[in-house]
Amino acid sequence: MEPGPSPDRSVAAPLCEADRAALLAIARESIAHGLDAGSPLGVDAAAHPPALRAPGASFVTLRTGAALRGCTGSLEAVRPLVADVARNAHRSAFDDPRFPPLAAHELPALHVHLSRLGPRQPLRFASEDELLAQLRPGVDGLVLRQGAAQATFLPSVWQSLPDPRDFVGELRRKAGLPASGPLVALEAERYEVEEIE
Repeated sequence: MEPGPSPDRSVAAPLCEADRAALLAIARESIAHGLDAGSPLGVDAAAHPPALRAPGASFVTLRTGAALRGCTGSLEAVRPLVADVARNAHRSAFDDPRFPPLAAHELPALHVHLSRLGPRQPLRFASEDELLAQLRPGVDGLVLRQGAAQATFLPSVWQSLPDPRDFVGELRRKAGLPASGPLVALEAERYEVEEIE
């Protein structure tokens, strides 16, 4: 019999509504601070509840209408979650190389979406088919790494790439690797996210 999933290891306990609202407010404040001061909002983690003071990894996605306006984040939980959100909100608005820095007139219509990353789980596979069989479309974020090359897709990317083979192929391309072919020394980790908007 195969062991069942262990959801307690795949996602952290969900944040309460007050903490979720606080993170969204911090993200918007950090963007506004960037417009005024040119730097991320300084955050005193000690002034926030324990769940926001704990180390956390986040991605901040910005949209204007349906159009992507910026998305950056952290894979490693190396700073308090609230500070990570403030940092990544600023980076998404002003340092995403795909877009020009956000202008003040864009702020009122800006939609802010946060993804709080759960722990990463290594995947073991000997072929692309074995890797694809382990993926859960719509649930898993995926990190691919080969040497110095690395890239990730959040679970939301499944909406535009619902086929696992396409999902992995585009992620390989994002990492600067061939979209298909042998998986030589390729490492993969999956993770779940808590969506906050």
